[in-house]
Amino acid sequence: MASVKFGFIGAGNMGSALARAVCKSIGPDSVLISDKSQVKAKLLAEELKCSYADNNAVANEAKFIFLGVKPQMMADMLTSIKPVLEGRSDRFVLISMAAGLSISSLNKMLDSKMPIIRIMPNTPVAVGKGMLLYTNSDLVFMDEIGEFCDALKFAGKIDRINEELIDAASALSGCGPAFVYLFAEALSDAGVECGLQRAKALEYAAQTLSGAAELLLTSSKHPGQLKDEVCSPGGSTIAGVHSLEESAFRGTVMNAVRASFERTKELGCAEDEND
Repeated sequence: MASVKFGFIGAGNMGSALARAVCKSIGPDSVLISDKSQVKAKLLAEELKCSYADNNAVANEAKFIFLGVKPQMMADMLTSIKPVLEGRSDRFVLISMAAGLSISSLNKMLDSKMPIIRIMPNTPVAVGKGMLLYTNSDLVFMDEIGEFCDALKFAGKIDRINEELIDAASALSGCGPAFVYLFAEALSDAGVECGLQRAKALEYAAQTLSGAAELLLTSSKHPGQLKDEVCSPGGSTIAGVHSLEESAFRGTVMNAVRASFERTKELGCAEDEND
């Protein structure tokens, strides 16, 4: 039987953030970490008070195995642990967070069908405010999905989505934080240009974005209505909105999400061509 509940292959930013959430939920004794850098794995394990080992140990001992490697590295990594997985007689579930790689592509890399949950988290999972999308193969049991969701409850909001939509959703929620940070930086720069100190400008920009997002989530109002409620006739805000619209603000944002979506699809297609 699996000796640990959750194993992480890859201790990068996302793998580390999810490992922290899992340790908070189920405790560090049930978590095992590996990374191509043993130093990185050791440091993270010491921080979380869990254990670390190599990839084969994680593949052999964990019930839920997070595959935290880049899409272009996935095939080689799966090839290396495949004999270990095939030698197991107990239940295990693979959890992939590689952008663009479908469940069928992962099965091709493994030369067999295995229980797989495909996830797309975003970086705010590091502070428990993330958006984590998932889809699963038909070999994953319902109780395993429940166990998976419960373990990640401190990562943020978790939502199941059909696999044909996960690339589109991840272009929005997965890539979106980078666009938000650009906007926050631009707001801050504008504040500095208008005379504010940098630290205050950053604080005001971040709190404005956080508060606006919370109001949008809790008010049930359309964002257009919330925008209208800030715009007084002949006032300062509507003048700023006019300036944004002159610069094709909404079209530019839509183009950014679309570009991220297309690139995600390209990453998946590239792996399919290399099979």
